[in-house]
Amino acid sequence: MWKGADRVANWVKALRTPRKDGSGTMFGSKYLPAQKGAVKPGFLYEFPWEPLGGAKYVLFLPFLYIVAAGLDDSDNWAFHMLCIVALRYVQAQFWHFVSRNHAISGKTRVQARLVGFEQVDREENWDDYIILQLYIATAVHMLPWLYCYQGTCYGYRDFPLFHGKGLLQLILIHAGPTELIYYWLHRALHGHTLYAKYHSHHHASFVTEPISGSAHPFMEHLLYTANFAIPLLGTWAVGGASIAMFYTYMLGFDLLNIIGHCNFEFFPVWLFKALPFMKYMIYTPSFHSLHHSRVHTNFCLFMPIYDYLGGTLDPKSWDLYFNAAEGKAVPERAPDAIFLGHGTEILSVFHLPFLSRSFSAKPYKAQPWMYVLWPVAVQLLLAMRVFVGKVFVADKHRLGKLELQTWVTPACAIEFFFKGQWKRINSYIEDAIVKADKQGVKVFGLGALNKNEALNGGGALFVQNNPHLKMRVVHGNTLTAAAVLRKIPADTKSVFILGATSKLGRAISLYLAVRGIKCTLLTMSKERFDKVVVDCPKQFQGNLVRTEKISDGASFDTWVVGRFLSNKEQEVAPGGTTFHQFVVPMLPEVRKDCFYSNMPAFKLPAEAQGFKSCEMTMGRSEVHACHAGALVHALEGWEHHEVGPIDPERIDLTWNASRKHGFELVADEDWVQINGGGVSPTASSAGSGSLAEHNN
Repeated sequence: MWKGADRVANWVKALRTPRKDGSGTMFGSKYLPAQKGAVKPGFLYEFPWEPLGGAKYVLFLPFLYIVAAGLDDSDNWAFHMLCIVALRYVQAQFWHFVSRNHAISGKTRVQARLVGFEQVDREENWDDYIILQLYIATAVHMLPWLYCYQGTCYGYRDFPLFHGKGLLQLILIHAGPTELIYYWLHRALHGHTLYAKYHSHHHASFVTEPISGSAHPFMEHLLYTANFAIPLLGTWAVGGASIAMFYTYMLGFDLLNIIGHCNFEFFPVWLFKALPFMKYMIYTPSFHSLHHSRVHTNFCLFMPIYDYLGGTLDPKSWDLYFNAAEGKAVPERAPDAIFLGHGTEILSVFHLPFLSRSFSAKPYKAQPWMYVLWPVAVQLLLAMRVFVGKVFVADKHRLGKLELQTWVTPACAIEFFFKGQWKRINSYIEDAIVKADKQGVKVFGLGALNKNEALNGGGALFVQNNPHLKMRVVHGNTLTAAAVLRKIPADTKSVFILGATSKLGRAISLYLAVRGIKCTLLTMSKERFDKVVVDCPKQFQGNLVRTEKISDGASFDTWVVGRFLSNKEQEVAPGGTTFHQFVVPMLPEVRKDCFYSNMPAFKLPAEAQGFKSCEMTMGRSEVHACHAGALVHALEGWEHHEVGPIDPERIDLTWNASRKHGFELVADEDWVQINGGGVSPTASSAGSGSLAEHNN
């Protein structure tokens, strides 16, 4: 036995072993388990390397080694195969970007239904076919011979770089045997048994994305690969094979497969009007979309002529095509509510749903290896600023009857702290608000630093500049305050508040003071403190105390934190202290004897659709409290702007409205399961044991 076998086995085991913090494995994630979409998974359903998870990419290493060590053969086979593999990934990524970029593909959508996390997980291993075909093609290439004739044996090798006639032969062989065999194979896969065991996995995706066409069980891919090998072997058999043949067929095949599943129409109408026979020569995204929505029509691979001859061509195919091409299949309409976010650090650009399918489907956390991509991230951000130069649509969702969109300000968090950038950032936001108002949007929610007090007065600047807005601008922080207050236990007698004169800190202080809680506010500004006191009813003003010394926090085991705390400042708190946070970014958890609440966040109601990416560090189907606040504002149909200072009198009202519509406060225990760490004692205080609930 090879001496290194145990070492390799232990390494693979380490790759697959879940981390102690529950965040998944080195290559995998707790959010992306193997998903079986088939009704009754059959024999050879899973790929052989599925147990490896993300470590499956080690299967490319032998080819890399052969190229790097100069051990490639006369055809430079390993080199060309790796180039094809790389180009297949690049092509898939390009079409993923195009299909999810609403500025490019939003006007000619074919299906209105939205993609969710379940589909993203089910299609996570879409690229398994690339590995499979790489190894099968290489195995055939390595055979000593494929056939012998008159004493001479011929192997699958010694290819010229290019053979023009051979490419024509390749196309003809594909259009004949391969298309015909696929048509009947596909119809067979729709038989009850094979459909339940295999093909239902693919059809679980009613609305497809570019990579959906490659999401099939192992057995199906074996059958497809055997069929798709016919043009490659047939062209070789008639003497037309070349290296260019592999590039042309593998990349061309992927392109056509992607086109059928991209869910937006881009074929020009004039083409089919000028050349009507082309309707039978090449399918369109809308043509194949009908196969997914109606199931028993439009079975062809890429050429509808076979459906015509087989009597399975859907009569609605061309009507749907023309409607989609003209923007009538899914007419664009103004969303009811918009939430405006922005980037955090530079690498967060990769978390945009149209830049990364898998990465954006998990809570954002930059991995160490990602910093290699930092220069790429910088270039992407610069491109957005130069070529886009405005707020853009990141994603579209649905909540009951409400149409929702998430827009993004092209700026990272650090830019908001430079006064020289404020004019530019505010112009981005104001232009977006004016545009949304003209479209007929009802609610415009401001997320994170887009509503920074110093930047625009919590959104008040935009309302002042545009007094005739029909749309309501909402910072959503009334619900954020409610979320923080829900976690403070009912028996709390006193709290230490940092960031106390900020928009949120002021509201929380006033709410607590009126309910008899002694609030010590850490602030260096007596003027700002006095303004808070003036807003408090006279009989409760004595509950507000000012201090300039953080050392005074040593006598409090409940801290409400709205600003960053250094390690040294955290050390002041006594053991067992709970840090209730509304600070961004969240505090580093340096005190193991203390508890840290999570970012105020809510789980979306069950009827939420189209949430296929995580809202930065939030868990799946969870949003920041201010985002939930904007949605509640829209659901309630409130007519007031929620900008500037928070009205403490509306905190309970907003909380009750969120509960009525099915929003659930994310408990701290859910947060630590995602991000690691112990369970906060406040995890249960989101219910009847909280101060706010007790006083409601």
